[in-house]
Amino acid sequence: MSLRPNGSTSFMLREIAETGEALARQLAANVEVNLLFAAQLRASDPLLAATIARGSSDHCALFLKYLIEMTVGVPCASIGPSIASLYNAPLRLERALALSISQSGRSPDLVAMQDAAKRAGARTLAMVNDVASPLAERADWLLPLHAGPERSVAATKSMIASLVAGAALVAEWRDERTLRQALLRLPVLLAEQTAPVPHAMVERVAAAKSAFVLGRGATFAMAAEAALKLKETCAIHAEAFSAAEVLHGPAGIVTPGFLVVAFMPQDEARAGMTDTLNKLRAMGAEMLVVDAVDADGPMSLAAARLDHPQVAPIAMIHRFYLLVEACSRRLGRDPDHPPHLSKVTETR
Repeated sequence: MSLRPNGSTSFMLREIAETGEALARQLAANVEVNLLFAAQLRASDPLLAATIARGSSDHCALFLKYLIEMTVGVPCASIGPSIASLYNAPLRLERALALSISQSGRSPDLVAMQDAAKRAGARTLAMVNDVASPLAERADWLLPLHAGPERSVAATKSMIASLVAGAALVAEWRDERTLRQALLRLPVLLAEQTAPVPHAMVERVAAAKSAFVLGRGATFAMAAEAALKLKETCAIHAEAFSAAEVLHGPAGIVTPGFLVVAFMPQDEARAGMTDTLNKLRAMGAEMLVVDAVDADGPMSLAAARLDHPQVAPIAMIHRFYLLVEACSRRLGRDPDHPPHLSKVTETR
């Protein structure tokens, strides 16, 4: 485990290391509640899933959007919390599932949006780490994250706990045996995913001023999360794009040496994304590839291998968190206390 210059270990690094244990605790504790909620979802048959979240939790919501739409066939969309907290605009959410995601459960705008969704006819479900929070207490259903205390401002284990909690519910909702089994393998795989990131890779990322972070399908949410972590912990300007969109304008700023971080999908999107990366290379971009299938090159970050295209990206973002923490320290920054940021952001 890597150390700060003063010899201490960052909370961020400890919490990344604790993720496997947290997931094992969650998966064991939530078995009965997942079965209950899944049965009620099958009975109520929602026509829409609406997510309510900000920051890393909103990236979890993006991941669940793809998972719910591909697995359950129910359209899923993010609702901006300001619709309720700022604009007080009425919505029609009959036969909808409103899914709130938060580590703290204390942001006033999230609570206001969840309350508004309930008044609009939705069944509300909160995925929250703090079960005594307003968001948790005012939801119809509560799905605890069981991540334990998280002291670093940059959410890591609570983010991954949110991904797994949502995916485990979907697995029961549709009785997806392969998804369930892949999730059960995650705790051990992540607990063993502790190898330091190659020094040359840390140096290359630390030298970047700007970067694109790309994904497609299930890995697009991981790209968004990775871009946020590069900004908040390393002060690197990073923008996330779907590999299907980056050539539609954004590629105009690519110059020789421009850094592109790519989270490689394991499904039908892989071939098209590979083609896009080859085009960006021809423009002079330098690639850092995060992959759970083929990661042999010097700028390839290997994640634990999982033979499930919707679960493998969770291992990929966990591996990337180790790179971000090391890069933050390489730049002389404190990954636990980024300037201008706090653990709970109370947006109204």
